[in-house]
Amino acid sequence: MKYRIALLFVAFFHIQAWATKTTFYPANHQNIQYIGRGDFSNPLQPKFWASGAYVLINFSGSSFTAHLNDEMLWGNILNYLEVKIDNQPAFRIRLSGEENKLLLAKNLPKGKHTILICKNSESENGYISFTGFDCEKLLPPPAPQKRKMEFIGDSITCGAGSDESEIKCEAKGSSWHDQHNAYFAYGPSTARNLNAQWHLTSVSGIGLMHSCCGKKIIMPPVYGKINPARDSLVWDFSKYQPDVVTICLGQNDGIQDSTQFTSAYVNFMKKLRGYYPKAKLVMLTSPMASPQLKAALAKYISAVKTTLNQSGENNIASYFFEIRANGGCGKHPSLAEHQQIANELSAFLKKEMDW
Repeated sequence: MKYRIALLFVAFFHIQAWATKTTFYPANHQNIQYIGRGDFSNPLQPKFWASGAYVLINFSGSSFTAHLNDEMLWGNILNYLEVKIDNQPAFRIRLSGEENKLLLAKNLPKGKHTILICKNSESENGYISFTGFDCEKLLPPPAPQKRKMEFIGDSITCGAGSDESEIKCEAKGSSWHDQHNAYFAYGPSTARNLNAQWHLTSVSGIGLMHSCCGKKIIMPPVYGKINPARDSLVWDFSKYQPDVVTICLGQNDGIQDSTQFTSAYVNFMKKLRGYYPKAKLVMLTSPMASPQLKAALAKYISAVKTTLNQSGENNIASYFFEIRANGGCGKHPSLAEHQQIANELSAFLKKEMDW
């Protein structure tokens, strides 16, 4: 009897071991789908600086592990991720060091699963680079969503100061990067509402002609970079041609000379048109803006639209947010407010694009 029990135990152990066996798949595997501006010069370690850059993977098996590196800019751990598996609620992870082996799923039911891993932190928090993934079997990726969107902006678009779910703004030791959540920012949330892919091209503090906080860059000259914050790598625009591009700049510029700001905006719109011949370009007011700044931005944007229309540019639109959102850290929008912003923008774009 004891011998029979022992045999059953050994058999059960082997069945379990077989069931949980995983394979390492390198980061350049054809079944891995990356979305977002990235540096693929080393395909075994693609690097992503941009807020909201994400990877989509289909797999089978009960567990899933991701291997990725953190640049550890200035020697610090600055990057956060958002992870979503199947239809389960998304969850937040802070990287723990330069090299990270993250068990993101375990005890999953048999069958096919989908995982999305999104960079919550922005380019000024350094890059993350994926090196590979462990699972039972990597499956062909999900069919890419046909609709594509890009959101250009500043800290609002980055999702800065929005997520206090783990570290409150005023908590001891809290730093400005601890409340970043690009996944639930208005841009990706709008894209998900409209069943679209997303890119975020955004840097905290950046402006159209004047940035805040001593920042020396402004958006137009750095827009074509993979990392607009400080990198020299040039982005290949042929890799991603969006249907819609929204521009949410002006919060950091503040109230400027109307003629100068309008001229700078017109030139930037022409630059965008050169990159995206077919995209709808949508100018937005800042959802953080004071009533005075909102009125000024609305005036500037209306003038830009008129000027471009007169030159024959008609594939443009504008939207002035109703909400004033500053319930997060540093008077940035909170997570809940980002959803309100996304709902406003989604309703407008759904009608504008006939989606």
